[in-house]
Amino acid sequence: MKVGLYFGTFNPVHIGHIIIANHLAENSELDQIWMVLTPHNPLKKKAGLLEDYHRLHMVHLATEKFEKIQASDIEFKLPQPNYTINTLVHLEEKFPKHEFSLIMGEDNLKGFHKWKNYEAILAHYHLYVYPRISESTIPEQFKDHPHIHKIEAPVIELSSTFIRNNIKEGKNIEPMLPEKVWEYIDHNLFYRK
Repeated sequence: MKVGLYFGTFNPVHIGHIIIANHLAENSELDQIWMVLTPHNPLKKKAGLLEDYHRLHMVHLATEKFEKIQASDIEFKLPQPNYTINTLVHLEEKFPKHEFSLIMGEDNLKGFHKWKNYEAILAHYHLYVYPRISESTIPEQFKDHPHIHKIEAPVIELSSTFIRNNIKEGKNIEPMLPEKVWEYIDHNLFYRK
């Protein structure tokens, strides 16, 4: 089984995340997309980052209707701080019959050379890169790499930061979130302060 790993804090998960995940599930050779929730690093205080459980629950709510997309808490069980290479090695051991790939926004390639063991990641895994509107240019070393696949996907100009800020300002952002995610945020009064 070919699994695309879509990492993120998903704070909160929004329709842009789901559109990208579903696009890849339906328009690539990937069989499943796992939305891998990045846990809160206890060594860093990040203002506005909801507890891991709440963010994971919202990803479950957002993906429950999509057979090929699922939430993953695999990084919750790994030592912190965690690196992508460690997660990949752990997943290979746990699911030896699966073939894992990474999903990332085009802007993330600019700093990819700073990732721990990025050469090993590129040697053993494929990267599916979706377009992002940004000023960043892809470094030459990644432009024609056989393991990096630029995909034609909708360009979504929507961010979790934008959503959090609008909630704080009392604006209606309901159309930007899956319905059950909006209900969960509204019920729990998240991001109001």
